[in-house]
Amino acid sequence: MSKVQGGMKCVKYLLFVFNFIFWLSGSVVLAVGLWLRFDPDTANLLAENDAPEHFFIAVYILIGAGGVMMLVGFFGCFGAVRESQCLLGSFFACLLVIFGAEVAAGVFGFLNKEKIINDVQTYYESTLGNDNGTAIATIYHKVLECCGTESSRPPDLCTEASPNTDCVKAIEDFFNEKLFIIGYVGLGIAGIMIIGMIFSMVLCCAIRNSREVI
Repeated sequence: MSKVQGGMKCVKYLLFVFNFIFWLSGSVVLAVGLWLRFDPDTANLLAENDAPEHFFIAVYILIGAGGVMMLVGFFGCFGAVRESQCLLGSFFACLLVIFGAEVAAGVFGFLNKEKIINDVQTYYESTLGNDNGTAIATIYHKVLECCGTESSRPPDLCTEASPNTDCVKAIEDFFNEKLFIIGYVGLGIAGIMIIGMIFSMVLCCAIRNSREVI
């Protein structure tokens, strides 16, 4: 019996520490999501009403997941301290739902990666042929340090002092970097959630076994 109690306390403390880390991870996810959403460079590139919004959809999912993770982490800590099977079971269910949502978001981002980049590239190219798009094109040139494309370098926008970098390629590199950040954060959190689900089930079983012994 003492060994069971000792093992249960060990798992309880491990789960508490995990949930605290999970809560901190949620804070990081939320912070990364807010940074990607309000990053001046990204905001300037996609500020117009007709700009593509697929990139921000993935960012909004990241922000939502971070907020939910913070909430779930808090209740997970409380459930571990109280040794409540109900709270731990709810915690496991919440982790499972978040994990499923994260996988769905990852699939969405992976399948739409090229579309996001292509939409932004098409949007930029359309500004080059639009008299009203000069201000927008100038923002792209300033943020990405590029000017025009391989086939089009408008003389009113690109001078001899302008960078020779192709903006179509610069857009691809810029958004690939942003999407990789989302992907790496997602993979790290998915691994943490799997560990949390294992700990919560082990503690639930330990609590049930200790009560059966008593």
